[in-house]
Amino acid sequence: MPESTAPPARIDAHLHLWEPSPGQYSWLTPNHGILYDTFTPGQAHEALSGAGIGQAILVQADDTAADTESMLAAAAANDWIVGVVGWLPLEDPSATAALLDTWGANPALCGVRTLIHDDPRANVLELDSVRRSLALVSKAGLAFDVPDAFPRHLGQVADLARALPDLTVVVDHLGKPPRAGTAEQMELWRRQLSKVAALPNTVAKFSGLHTGGAAFSAQALEPVWDIALNAFGPERLMFGGDWPVSLLGGSYRETVDVAAALFGALAPSESLSLWSGTARASYLR
Repeated sequence: MPESTAPPARIDAHLHLWEPSPGQYSWLTPNHGILYDTFTPGQAHEALSGAGIGQAILVQADDTAADTESMLAAAAANDWIVGVVGWLPLEDPSATAALLDTWGANPALCGVRTLIHDDPRANVLELDSVRRSLALVSKAGLAFDVPDAFPRHLGQVADLARALPDLTVVVDHLGKPPRAGTAEQMELWRRQLSKVAALPNTVAKFSGLHTGGAAFSAQALEPVWDIALNAFGPERLMFGGDWPVSLLGGSYRETVDVAAALFGALAPSESLSLWSGTARASYLR
């Protein structure tokens, strides 16, 4: 009689850790309420375990080398952390190359991003220096995450993915749909996301969808979910909890339960892609 095979652990593909200190996390202020605190691997593991999530990929929350080094250290000390999306100074290809040499041998490093949503320029992904740095990222076999891309940057992502076809481009938070916005804004987001999804080297995270002024429930998210599912298919979508940022809208377990209610309508193999398969294919190759 063949042995039964346990399903792979569910992966949270978007988890943050931080410890506020001088010179780091300058965006984080007392105005952020409960987020203005320290969030450790131990706290994260407790939250994930309580919601049935076995593994996680850490994602940078500060455009500094120190943040990336802290995440790599956490990965080395905790086997449930299976990957790190770190930071690189993409406007400086020489510095990017040097840091890739420094961190590239670390098996935990699986992707990079910068906080471009804090950049007021609408053309940052079109800069020649950024494209040259991302060519190095692609050559290193790392994915590139784009945070909160709508409204300024989502329109550039399709061109970026087309220009660098060997680069896996990850759209964090489905590009941040304007769920509390106008119908026109939602339609623009849909069109731009669909253009990104038309490129085979793009994937997206069902994550970070708590929006002020909009309900957070499976029913409330169903229109956004349907658009993303139709555009990418389950094999190019992945779950991300966005802890601890998600705590502004509810508990981590509530975030997981909302995703589970939507994913549960899919075939088991499709649901498996969302819970682990897409993350593994995108980051852990």
